[in-house]
This record gives sequence, structure tokens and C-alpha cells, in this order.
Amino acid sequence: MITLLALVALVGCSAGDPASTATSATPTPQVTGTVQLGVRTVDITIQSPAVGSTVAVRLVLPARYASEPDTRWPVLYLVHGCCDTYESWERQTDVSDLTKDAGVIVAMPFGGLAGFYSDWVRGPKWETFHTVELPAVLATSYRASGKAAVGGLSMGGLGALAYAARHPGQYSAAASFSGVVHTRISSGVEYGYQELVRSQGEDPEALWGDPDANADIWAAHNPYDLAAQLKGTPLFISCGNGLPGPLDPPSRLPDGNENAVHEQNIVFVKRLAELGVEAQVELYGPGTHTWPYWQRELHNAWPMLSKALGI
Repeated sequence: MITLLALVALVGCSAGDPASTATSATPTPQVTGTVQLGVRTVDITIQSPAVGSTVAVRLVLPARYASEPDTRWPVLYLVHGCCDTYESWERQTDVSDLTKDAGVIVAMPFGGLAGFYSDWVRGPKWETFHTVELPAVLATSYRASGKAAVGGLSMGGLGALAYAARHPGQYSAAASFSGVVHTRISSGVEYGYQELVRSQGEDPEALWGDPDANADIWAAHNPYDLAAQLKGTPLFISCGNGLPGPLDPPSRLPDGNENAVHEQNIVFVKRLAELGVEAQVELYGPGTHTWPYWQRELHNAWPMLSKALGI
């Protein structure tokens, strides 16, 4: 039954009341700037209603992009680690050369210095930007086909796996390189990630709330707790153990960051096996939390990613 008050509201809207129309309109993301960095590389700036500010994204387009104006392209999303930027994957790896003839758009969005690829309890909605707004922009403005895969390192490993688990069917494959895969493995680890958020000038409880009082929210963004939802998605999981390895200089000391995520990856891989979730696993032993290893592992993951993308 429609009440009189509701009927009045409906009549007001149908009469074309500008205020009502403006209030009900859903803001949409808008490209506000583009910078051509090379034949295939472009930086775009998107005004994001979800984040509440502009967000930068680096795109590497297929070599045939200009010569095939009617073709729509799959997208490989590569997301960065903590305290880095959208430039990092292209700056530190040969992803541009790797994908030159592959027929894929590589999209490398900013995700906050410590955004953890989540819609914050109080703050930016990075997950909405990456999984809803950005794909819509790429489909409209860059001929993205809708087929996608996602990969990330460290904090971005959490993002890649959480996005694949929380959005079934949206990503044809997911890859984690030295990924944060179990934020709840201990109270000390939970505290450490809160301090990481604090180090970037943010309120740590604005992310997922209190680890105890809001354990459900923490679990809802934790790859270990989401493992069952990854079944059927091709996965690539790689990590070193923090000891200096073949790609480190002779003077390199053991790396506590890689050792910490190594412990998480061991229990995560065990959890996948318990649940019957198949994955290509590369726990390669000696290796630090550094780009030479992520460059190598990107190449190791590429056959799986390219097959999933159909290229």
C-alpha cells in the first residue's frame, strides 16, 4: 500500500522536480585527465565517487589497439603493494614488453598507500572503485571486453585474491606474489597491519574496525577465510622465505617482511589443499621481498594468466 506521504513524493518526482532528480541521481566515475607516455602507455585520472577523490591508473594497451578499432580487449589488472603507487609494476618490471603482442590491456590502478583493497568502514571504497567503477570506465572508454584476470604483490596479493573470492566469475584467474594472505594468523600480525595503516596517517580502525569486535569484517577481507570461494578460479601463489636468494646481492641480509608473509602463505596453501582448491604454488625458498623476484614470478604466472584470458 502506498501511503499519502509516499504518493506525494512520487508525484513530486514525476513532475520533474529538479531537486528530487538531482538527489536520486547516482554519481558516475569520470575520466578527468589523460597523459600519453608512449605509443602504448597512458596515464588516466578518474574522478571516483567511491573513493571521494581522483584516482590515477596506468594503462598499457595492446600493440594492435590502434589498428583494430573494433576489437574489444581482455584486461589484466596488476595491483601494487603497500606504500607504493600505480606506476610501480611498469616501472619495476618488463610487463609492457611481456604483453606487447598478447592482445590484452594491462591496467595498473592506484589503491591507496595502505588501502588494503577494501571498502573501508569509514573512508574510501577502494574495492568498489577497482571492481565496479574502473571496469565500467575501461569498457566505455578503452574497449575492454569484460574478461579479466588480476594479480598483485604483497598487499596487492591480498587484493587480487580477495577480489577474486568476493566477486565470483569476475576474474578468470588470480595471482599472488609474496602476498598478504592471512591477516588474522595471530594477534601480533593483526596489530602489525593496524600499525602499517597508522604509519600512513590513517585511523587503523577505519579500515576493518577492531580485530576482535569486528572479526567478521576482518575475515570477510582475508584470503585465508575466503579460500573456499576461490574454488574453480585458476590461482598462482608464490613466495620466498626471506633468506637471501639467487636474485639478491651478496651483501643482502635476511628479510623479515618476506619471512612473515611466507608463514602466512604456508598455512594458506595448506588451507587451499584441505578445501580441494587447485592452485599453481611456487614457494621457492630463498628470496626476499623485492622486485627481482616479483618480475621473475610474473613471467612464471604469465602462461596461466594468458590462458585464462584467452590470449
